[in-house]
Amino acid sequence: MLRFWRATINTRNGLAFAIRSEAAIREELIALALALPLAFLVGSTAMRRVELIAVVVLVLVVELLNTAIEKLADRLTTEHDPQIGRVKDMGSAAVGVALVMAGLFWLFALAERIGMV
Repeated sequence: MLRFWRATINTRNGLAFAIRSEAAIREELIALALALPLAFLVGSTAMRRVELIAVVVLVLVVELLNTAIEKLADRLTTEHDPQIGRVKDMGSAAVGVALVMAGLFWLFALAERIGMV
């Protein structure tokens, strides 16, 4: 039980730091807050609503991982390093792919709701 409690505290600390230090995290939390009620308007089934919310949460998870990679890379060196730059670019690409995926999920759900599919 103590291990679970410590993990919970670490999670809270990590989220609090990410929220304070990263605008992208704050923006994605706003997107999640908007997605929660919108999923009930757009999603035609309970499962579709869960999918719409889950894909936004996935974007947040990928952004948290990207932020961790960037913070670690910046801690290793503040000098320009092409390899670290590529690693950061890959983290950013992961966020971009997750955002495209989320957008496609939401577009499909909207099309489904208005009867286009």
